[in-house]
Amino acid sequence: MACRITELVLDCRDPERLAAFWCEVLGFSVIEREEGAIEIGPAEGPGGLQPTLVLSPSDDPKLRKLRLHIDVNATDRDQDAELTRLLAAGATHADVGQSGQEPWYVLADPEGNEFCLLRRRVT
Repeated sequence: MACRITELVLDCRDPERLAAFWCEVLGFSVIEREEGAIEIGPAEGPGGLQPTLVLSPSDDPKLRKLRLHIDVNATDRDQDAELTRLLAAGATHADVGQSGQEPWYVLADPEGNEFCLLRRRVT
């Protein structure tokens, strides 16, 4: 039997702020709060097909581009409409050296963690 990714952990300065942002982006809810960390995930809770996201408090500054980032796809609208929604939720455009011709948008969450909005709509 193989392993499967069940949680992604993101160190951050303000777990509450990032939990609110990522809950808005992903349609997640808070599952648990423990020792300053906040776990968010889909309505069915942890252990499902989607990994949960643990926002863990850290005072370490983000110094450069993340080596691992999150990619998201819209589920009920086209890419441009989803971009508008994400920017309204607090995302910002990020430059990680892309050419501008890519079929995805590189964005950053409110603490500057990069993620990409891909073109394909998923269900």
